[in-house]
Amino acid sequence: MRPIISFACRKLCFLAIVWILSSTIAYAQEADVKFTSSDKKMERAFVWAKGMALHYKGKVGDPVGPWYESALPPREAFCMRDVSHQSIGAEILGLSKENHNMFTLFASNISASKNWCTYWEMNKWAKPAPEDYRNDKEFWYNLTANFDLIDATWRLYLWTGNKYYINDKAFTNFQEKTVKDYIDSWVLDADSLLTRPAHPNAPVPFNEEDSFHRCRGLPSYSEGVPNLKTGVDLVAALYRGLLTYSEILAAKRATKEAALYAQKAERYRQRLEADWWDEKDGRYYTYYGNDHKFGKDEGETFLLWFDALKNKQRREQTMMHIASKTWNVENTSYLPYLFYKNGNWDKARDYILYLADPSTERREYPEVSFGVVEGVIQGLMGVKPNAQSGIVSTIYKTNGSGNATVTHLSLLNTTINLTHNSKRQSTLYNGGEQQLKWKAMFYGIYKTAKANGKSTSVHKETDEQGKTISFIVVVVEPGKAVNVKVGD
Repeated sequence: MRPIISFACRKLCFLAIVWILSSTIAYAQEADVKFTSSDKKMERAFVWAKGMALHYKGKVGDPVGPWYESALPPREAFCMRDVSHQSIGAEILGLSKENHNMFTLFASNISASKNWCTYWEMNKWAKPAPEDYRNDKEFWYNLTANFDLIDATWRLYLWTGNKYYINDKAFTNFQEKTVKDYIDSWVLDADSLLTRPAHPNAPVPFNEEDSFHRCRGLPSYSEGVPNLKTGVDLVAALYRGLLTYSEILAAKRATKEAALYAQKAERYRQRLEADWWDEKDGRYYTYYGNDHKFGKDEGETFLLWFDALKNKQRREQTMMHIASKTWNVENTSYLPYLFYKNGNWDKARDYILYLADPSTERREYPEVSFGVVEGVIQGLMGVKPNAQSGIVSTIYKTNGSGNATVTHLSLLNTTINLTHNSKRQSTLYNGGEQQLKWKAMFYGIYKTAKANGKSTSVHKETDEQGKTISFIVVVVEPGKAVNVKVGD
């Protein structure tokens, strides 16, 4: 949610920290997942993040059903943007019922009366949060969010194997209305983003001073830029949302329609590269105003979040610029995972330790702790399940020595324990009731590999940064462990 916090809210958040820290141990016992490492700073960061995140779990009997806080803490609410970003961290911590309920509520409340928006924020009383909603004609909404949610549900399917997220009627309706009616209603065609009206669906009569009029359809997650026509994050989100929808259709074997939406997605990426790159500064513009001028503010992070940058040089320059500045904690909470994903592992670790540091301002914001959890498990440990192939991939992303272990991690309808004994050796235990395919990956060129002491053939591939990866794929039976070691 919006990063602007009043002094009173800050005070409430600060006072809450004392109670949070005193109850961390009790809450931490609710989740089975554990992370240990020879890197004790990282281990302590995870323990803090796990306790903080679980503190935000809703109470049994709350009218809204299972939920977790994902908005400004005093509101007892969950925001569409934040939920989309916290969802994988939540799965890691065992908050599957919460994800299921919250995403269903967002998808179910899309409507024509809101021009195919849903509720931007809901609270524990099962109501649209009054801080952002007055009625279907007057409310706050960031247009990037629909595409973020589509992508988040796809990632949840890939992690869990639960086809509900892509097949349930609430979600298929949300997908279809977003990629068609929503884009039309808000004038978001790829060739209209720089010419669209500023307020295409504003209430009549329009009151510029009323944020529920002015911000009914903000074309960006960046909320501090006045007279905004389009944000670069919206362009990236449109690309990712339509590409994700194409992947969903392909999974359902709707091949022709999938190809059509892949082409539509590519059109947004092309416009991003053609219109938004500032050759002089070597950076992307982040917004385009109603004065017909480009500008730079926040927003670059979402180019990485939506994986919209295929030009390696521009992506690296974007990362360098992001790393050179201090951002608000919302943006920073995404950076551990994103920097691990994009090859800057040392900086990713720095971000985790920064976010977990008690002196970091507003580290109690919910996205922070969930971001640290995801950064450790998907980032450092390199855990990547894929429900389509039924394979879980792992790779240790560290420049140091030592080891790291995660236990009782739920994914793909099973539970695993994973230890990276070193950069050349890993062990995976399957604690579930069905066999699991494991793609054990290691950075470097190796000619030999052994699985539980037995030699096996090694395959090669490269990551997005061009680094060589050696890997094998093995079947791990229920209740069994496989140890894989590469090299002599």
